[in-house]
Amino acid sequence: MADVRSYAIVTAAYWAFTLTDGALRMLVLLHFHSLGYTPLDLAFLFGLYEFMGVVTNFLGGWVGARFGLRVTLFAGIALQVLALLMLSAVDPHWAVALSVVYVMVAQGLSGIAKDLTKMSAKSALKVVVGEAGCGLLFRWVALLTGSKNALKGVGFFLGGALLAWVGFQSALWGMAGVLVAVLASAVVSLRADLGKAKARVRGRDLFSKTREINWLSAARVFLFASRDVWFVVGVPIYLYSWLGWSFDEVGAFMAAWVIGYGVVQAAVPRVLSGTKNAESGARAAKLWGIFLFLVPAALAATMATVPSAGLLIGGLFIFAVVLAINSALHSYLIVAYSDVDKVALNVGFYYMANAMGRLGGTLLSGLVFQMAGLSASLWVSAVMVAAAVLFTLPLAARPRPSAREIVGKDVMP
Repeated sequence: MADVRSYAIVTAAYWAFTLTDGALRMLVLLHFHSLGYTPLDLAFLFGLYEFMGVVTNFLGGWVGARFGLRVTLFAGIALQVLALLMLSAVDPHWAVALSVVYVMVAQGLSGIAKDLTKMSAKSALKVVVGEAGCGLLFRWVALLTGSKNALKGVGFFLGGALLAWVGFQSALWGMAGVLVAVLASAVVSLRADLGKAKARVRGRDLFSKTREINWLSAARVFLFASRDVWFVVGVPIYLYSWLGWSFDEVGAFMAAWVIGYGVVQAAVPRVLSGTKNAESGARAAKLWGIFLFLVPAALAATMATVPSAGLLIGGLFIFAVVLAINSALHSYLIVAYSDVDKVALNVGFYYMANAMGRLGGTLLSGLVFQMAGLSASLWVSAVMVAAAVLFTLPLAARPRPSAREIVGKDVMP
């Protein structure tokens, strides 16, 4: 019962953090675009954010296993407060080069914060659920990930709306104040040993991964690069500059996309009710990966010949649905393939791969869109999905534990 209470506290803090993270992305993108930054400049603003996610996920899992998830959660929220306060000090009269470097550093801190907080929440889930069967772990992972993405979508809308209503600086101050209150509440409520490994964690454990985790992590690199290559810069700037949408309209669309993505993600266990173990999850991941490839390929081909705002919006929402199914399956598999004692290490390693994909996708989003336009960004997305599918092909079921090993580990919520 104490584990469930601790997990609820971690999840609530993660949800609050997610709102500010989504709002911050939209605030930075639209504010600096309005100041005249090019798509490539904007991509670089997010470059260090994603790069620090790579480093944080690689080392954060070891820190979480060694010192407990309480440490990583508190550090993540505190760093996000610092990043928000740093960004509030940006002066629009600074030279572009100085602004880019300064914002990159602040965004880098935010990237560390995001991945420390995310790793804490997802690792805490394995601690609570353990090796439970009958699809319980799949349902809980999908619910956490889906709710996170829905809230991030709300954050996108919040960011666009706050920029239009109260301005850049006031929005940042308000979000920092909310997170300080969240951090204070978590400090007095969360037990100290949550997620701490019972056995000694060694440095080589950072690299010691099973075959399934390595293949799944490689697939994750390309899965999320396939989204961010059009999502980070291309589509928002296309809607604002080419279609003439306002800040809050762009924020509302991005919010609706991510909320829809999150809702579908949370519902995946009901849609794929036959997925109850790693074996069935691996089969489903391969099939739905092929479906995902078809969406950006068809959309890119159509947009290149008969560009249409309605077609673009509809196609991107279809992409959201199929990507949500893929992402939910992958997120379940990484937890299912992990032992309870090393889940923080494996989740950290996996989300390091996720951050690598987002870094590559982010930089390509600005570069490809600036050089060749939105259709080219969608073609690159299709190629990346194809690569992700190839890396899921070797996935197989792990040997099932015996009934004796499972007895006593099924912790029901």
